[in-house]
Amino acid sequence: MKASQHILPGIPKLPARFAPIVMPLLLSLLMSAIVSLISTIKAGGLAPGLLPRWLGAWGLPWSIAFPVLLLVLPVVRRITAMLVRAP
Repeated sequence: MKASQHILPGIPKLPARFAPIVMPLLLSLLMSAIVSLISTIKAGGLAPGLLPRWLGAWGLPWSIAFPVLLLVLPVVRRITAMLVRAP
């Protein structure tokens, strides 16, 4: 295998057919993490115990965000295609 086919040494990249799942997975992880961190800081400040409070506040929203993103992404793509000129 070529080096470009590995994410990290010894760990091969996923086949392209997984892209429709990996992209929403990563997007939901990042967006829910950022939003829940901001909400947790706003509610309790930068106090001790922030990390466990944040992780507790993040788990449930992410478990909802990922399946919702899988469902709405095709609709969002169609709406985007109506609003943006094709290249």
